[in-house]
Amino acid sequence: MFGWEGVCEFVSVAEQGGFTPAARKLGVSVAQVSRQVAQLEDRLQAKLLLRTTRQVRLTELGEIYYRHCRQLLDNLYEAELAVVIGRLCRRVT
Repeated sequence: MFGWEGVCEFVSVAEQGGFTPAARKLGVSVAQVSRQVAQLEDRLQAKLLLRTTRQVRLTELGEIYYRHCRQLLDNLYEAELAVVIGRLCRRVT
């Protein structure tokens, strides 16, 4: 089963290096980010992050999943940008 729930939160934690900076960047609570990532890990039945009191690191599976998710999010951004540009071009012509 596929779902987007937790993907943005996971990518943000990976890129920001922690739950607090990820929550700040996303504009949500740390608890929300933590809950979404935990549910994602449960759904995948895989540990994606190694958490200690001082740091958060990607597991080997987390690295693989991160690379794929980053590409998906980049592609989604490009798709949305293409629609916006297409809309603007129609207004000009």
